Amino acid sequence: MKNKRILFLTQAAMIAALYVVFTLIAAALGLSSMQVQIRFSEALTILPYFTPAAIPGVFIGCLLSNILAGGALLDIIFGSLATLIAAVGTYLLRRQKWLAPIPPIAANTLVVPFVLKAAYGIGPLWLSFITVGAGELLSAGVLGMLLLLVLEKYRRQIFMAS
Repeated sequence: MKNKRILFLTQAAMIAALYVVFTLIAAALGLSSMQVQIRFSEALTILPYFTPAAIPGVFIGCLLSNILAGGALLDIIFGSLATLIAAVGTYLLRRQKWLAPIPPIAANTLVVPFVLKAAYGIGPLWLSFITVGAGELLSAGVLGMLLLLVLEKYRRQIFMAS
């Protein structure tokens, strides 16, 4: 029992750390904030397909990323909650491989434009829905599914007993 807890915490911590690193790389390239957002880290939102440890992992990673990036309080709170909702949704759809990226795409496309408008005054909303949705489609849809397909071959070695 103790080893399962340690495994869970270790996996969650590693996923959170990867999320932060990937977000900071995207930020350095000018891709991860404001109206057009392509966060490489959002590909990790498919990881709950493999392990429930990814749920707190991507949530904490997103929370830390938003804090480290100097995000507005509304962005830190609601952007991170959108990622949490996405992770839970992906976990709930874990038996349907091809649906894994749908929760992150939907949650972020529906939440982030309102956050951008309220926290940063970025608009119009309709444009944010398009740009955030397109970024999520690339990040979670394309990169996330590629990641899922690659990791699926090694799921027993990487996500052992989770």
